[in-house]
Amino acid sequence: MLITMGAFIGVLALLIIAHEIGHFTTAKAFKVRVEEFGIGFPPRLIGMRRGETVYSLNVVPLGGFVKMAGEEDPKVVGSLAGKGKGTRILVLSAGSLTNAILPLLLFSIAFMVPHDVVSEPVVVKVVAPASPAATAGIEAGDTLLSINDEPIQNTAQLRRSITLNLGNEIAIFVKHSDSTTEEVRLIPRWKPPAGQGAVGIEFDPEAVLSSRIIGRQRDAFWRAVPMAGREYVETFILFKNGILTTLIGAAPVQVTGPVGIAQITGEAAKAGLSPLLEFTAFLSINLALINIFPLPALDGGRIAFVVLEWIRRGKRISPKTEGLIHFIGFALLIAAMVAITYQDIIRIVEG
Repeated sequence: MLITMGAFIGVLALLIIAHEIGHFTTAKAFKVRVEEFGIGFPPRLIGMRRGETVYSLNVVPLGGFVKMAGEEDPKVVGSLAGKGKGTRILVLSAGSLTNAILPLLLFSIAFMVPHDVVSEPVVVKVVAPASPAATAGIEAGDTLLSINDEPIQNTAQLRRSITLNLGNEIAIFVKHSDSTTEEVRLIPRWKPPAGQGAVGIEFDPEAVLSSRIIGRQRDAFWRAVPMAGREYVETFILFKNGILTTLIGAAPVQVTGPVGIAQITGEAAKAGLSPLLEFTAFLSINLALINIFPLPALDGGRIAFVVLEWIRRGKRISPKTEGLIHFIGFALLIAAMVAITYQDIIRIVEG
């Protein structure tokens, strides 16, 4: 429990601080007056003023904020609303941009620190009839050796590679049960029949567990950085494919709140520093994408008002109306978070 809470608080603090520093530094760079830099949401626990800014720690530890002068009112001295449209969009998007860039550093460190590498044979137990695997000639008892010329180290890596290539042809090098080898080609399905998976293969868990080897590895800086870049790009592809499979009904809608994220963070922390860094990078990308959505109270919602002003050729929504819309959006966001947290607790209690 202590590991879970400690890891969750540490990860959350890192992501929040990185996000708010993005807003803070760009606001300062463009001479926007920052009234408060807050970690957590009010009511305030402690606060300390340095210059024109109050740095505060608040009670609700599920976010943070940078309160800028005149966010909706251009008449306020040093206001954000008084700046040009390009400046406002940059300042408002800087938090998400920071969260989008941070994973490159986290992935690089994750590869450089010592981490476990699991090697196991990927042995086919069942092939679904008329599936892509069956059509390609893969049979029960076959061992899958590589996919798109990349050696297959374990079943998790294979599943990831298949998900990355939904709808695209892949080449799998197969060792048949009679020791002959063959390269087969198939296309993973976006919407497979229930229980079959994208290619129609079920693996043999006994063969995996009996031959599993867990080694330790660390990568040099010059290898870790390009590997991090690849991991970064692939994570965005996994996000895209996950959203598309949900939209077409191939996967259920799954929403996890703070309690669920804390539970997963604890599991990652117990697995080691490298898995925890990778999960933090995943959350950072998630946070960047969610915050840029054009929803009231989020950065994307505020950017939407700037775009609307541009479409209306400089005619602004009144500060009072915009502030009310963001307040309602924030209230709905908190309500949704409470509902999701309740579902997380029920799920954990029910096992």
